[in-house]
Amino acid sequence: MNEWSPIAKVYDPLKAGSIDGTDVEPHDRAVWRAMFARYKPNKGVAGDPLLTLFVARLNPQTTEDRLHEIFSKYGDVGRLRLVRDIVTGFSKGYAFVEYKEERAVVRARREANKLVVDQHELLVDFEQERTLKGWVPRRLGGGQGGKKESGQLRFGGKDRPFRKPINLASGPMMQEWTGGAREKEERPRERDRGLSARHAERGAEWTGRGGREDRERGRDRSSHRERDRSETGDREDRLHADKHRHRDRR
Repeated sequence: MNEWSPIAKVYDPLKAGSIDGTDVEPHDRAVWRAMFARYKPNKGVAGDPLLTLFVARLNPQTTEDRLHEIFSKYGDVGRLRLVRDIVTGFSKGYAFVEYKEERAVVRARREANKLVVDQHELLVDFEQERTLKGWVPRRLGGGQGGKKESGQLRFGGKDRPFRKPINLASGPMMQEWTGGAREKEERPRERDRGLSARHAERGAEWTGRGGREDRERGRDRSSHRERDRSETGDREDRLHADKHRHRDRR
């Protein structure tokens, strides 16, 4: 963990496709394509790679003059190249800016990053094609960045650095941690057992009370029924006697 860095020092497509660089298998086909790609950096590009900045996410309408006007504020620009389509001539949305001094490169990378130009927020970083070992461009499944909508995010760069992976300690510290976790697990179990026993006792007590109450209620109901029956019988006898009296009078 002492050698861990949020920025990739050597490019690995498998690690670039992982949020923390710990993936064992590629999660999309683009990573597979980048792993088996045979890409060689463009040696025909002139200029010093250590003094060159990579500028991405440009507005398609942004021109070379507009870029030169913006980046010349940070130092003397030696060479500026806006990448265009070889057939249509339209801008591809990224460019390379070479400075004459190192301090101008550092300043432009720090201050021009996330600068809004023609309603687009720029991404400014050091050139990596000729400086980062194992580099594979985005068109071959590599790169560092990507859109959330496509789901093919790449990490290890300035825009999307690696997240620090979770590293559990080993040895006595690990045993102590696991032992504490076991104790924490056992305590709730014992507590649950005690609670269950208490609940069982209370349930039996309540059931006993309920049985007694039910028996008493049944006795009361039976006595009430007997009383009602006796009262109804007495009423019927009285009615019969009254009828006989009326007949005798007639």
